[in-house]
Formats: sequence, C-alpha cells, structure tokens
Amino acid sequence: MSLETEIVLDRRQLRRRLSLWRGLAIAGLAVAIGGYLMPGDKVSGLLASKHVARVVIEGTIMDDRAQMELLRKIKNSDNVSGVLVFVNSPGGTTTGGEALFQEIRSIAEKKPVVAQFGTVAASAGYIVGLAADHIVARGNTITGSVGVLMQWPEFNEMLGKIGVKMNEVKSGELKASPSPFAPADEKSLAVVKEMIDDGFDWFTALVESRRGIKVADVPGLGQGRVFSGRMALTHKLVDEIGGEREATRWLEEKRGVEKDLKIIDWKPASDSVWGLSGSVSGLARGIFGPAGGQMAEIVTRSGAFGTLGLDGLISVWQPSEN
Repeated sequence: MSLETEIVLDRRQLRRRLSLWRGLAIAGLAVAIGGYLMPGDKVSGLLASKHVARVVIEGTIMDDRAQMELLRKIKNSDNVSGVLVFVNSPGGTTTGGEALFQEIRSIAEKKPVVAQFGTVAASAGYIVGLAADHIVARGNTITGSVGVLMQWPEFNEMLGKIGVKMNEVKSGELKASPSPFAPADEKSLAVVKEMIDDGFDWFTALVESRRGIKVADVPGLGQGRVFSGRMALTHKLVDEIGGEREATRWLEEKRGVEKDLKIIDWKPASDSVWGLSGSVSGLARGIFGPAGGQMAEIVTRSGAFGTLGLDGLISVWQPSEN
C-alpha cells in the first residue's frame, strides 16, 4: 500500500470519528435542553403543547421551598391551561398549609384550579383543598379535621429513674417552654392555648370564607371531627363526588378549558433528605403509631435533627388506634 493511499484512508477514518463525536455532542445537547425544560420528569416549557398541570400534594405537608417554586412556574407557564391539585395527606404544619394555600390562590388568579381528594385530605391537607375553586372527593375520602394542635413529649420522670437531671439557665420564664424535660406550668399552657386559639380562628375563618358556610352550623366541624366524602358533600365542605374524570370535566365545562387536553405531572426537584425521612418515619410509626411517624417526618424534613423544635403549629389528623 502506497503512502498516498494510507493518508487517504487515515483521513476517511478521522472524518468518521469526527462525525461520531459531533453526533454524540448534538445528542448530549438535546438531552441537556430537554432536562432544563422538564418539570420533574415530564416535558413542559417550550416543548409542550397546551395541557393541564397536575400537582400532587401527599404525605406530611411542610413549608417546602421547592414546591413553592414549582407552583410559581406553573402560574407563569403559557402552556398550562388549568391546574389539578391532587391531595392525599393527613395534614402537617399549619405554616405549610398556609404557604400552599397562598401559592395556589395566586395561580387561581390566572388559571382555573380544581382539587381532587384521594384517601385522606384532612387538617392542613384540607387547607390546600380550600385554595381550589372546586373540590372533588371520593365518597369514602376522609376529610375535615379542622383544627390546630401542639404536642410535645415529657421525659422528666423517665430521666429521674435513670439518674439524669437537666439544668438550664434562660432569659425569661416562658423561654423554651413548655419543655419536654419538666412538667408544663399554667403560664406555659396558657401561652400555648393562646397560640392554638389564634391558629384555629384563622383556620375556621378560611373555611367559612372559601366554602360559604358557618363552622358552628356543621355538627362537630369546630371540634375537629372528620367526615367521609359523602358527608362532606352534604355539609358543603366539598363540591362533588368523583375522581380525576370529574375534576377535568369541571375544568372543561365550567371554566372553558379545552377538552381532552393531556394531563402532565409537574414535580419539584427531589430532596435527598426525603429518603432518610421515609426510613426514620417508618421506624417511628412502627414503634409509636401514626402520630410518631408524622412527628418523625416533620423533624427529618425540616432538618431538625438534634433539636426538639418543630416548624410551627401542627394541623394534622391522627386516627385513634383504640
């Protein structure tokens, strides 16, 4: 083989390699652009046509910045014609419910919003539903549980039995009170009760303004009871019995959303601490019951390891095991 022939063959091989790398680079760029334009794992942004955005609110509700940012993107997306908020939550922190309520109401100023309740939509979960202009619940959905609570353990007797004594110096008698390391006194309980009453007044006012009812007129509503979906419909706590089909039909028939639009899931960026939260809350639920699991998830997701503080008051339904 002559030198000239070898040079020609080498050039052809080099061109093939360059073509391959160019193709891989273009493919990589396309993937990167697609990833940038995707909310969660579903295509949106510039690549999506008009659609209904579905947002899932489930588990323990927290004041989640990633979730808030997602809702703002939905509000500002020209491709979102309507929003379906699927709620399957026993509640969470009152601040978490308040934050979601405000963001969803902000969306509702520009786009129609419908809520679909799953197995349970209670306490802060019900607050989220109140943000929608129409609520669809299953006949057996557990909903309601209007109210606020604050809970804390008390370890002082246990510590005394094992010979441990807690000492503290604080700037005022109400600082860090009530404490799990001492019996609650009357002043501390009075302060907590005042906070609970304020949160409860806010919650009930929200129910009355959004649902057009008086809390006192619904038996047990002001006492924190739960209702089935059918009972909730009777008391005007929800608007319709059904599921996703009924929710999308309302968007189409009552709010003028184009029929048969694709429903696309919008998801916030994943948080690696949630996996740890699930493991810890599962263990706590096995030992202490549902309330223990909920409290563990609140602590882990709020990054509060090593402390006994909670992210505000709690509005959560806790089923009795008795």
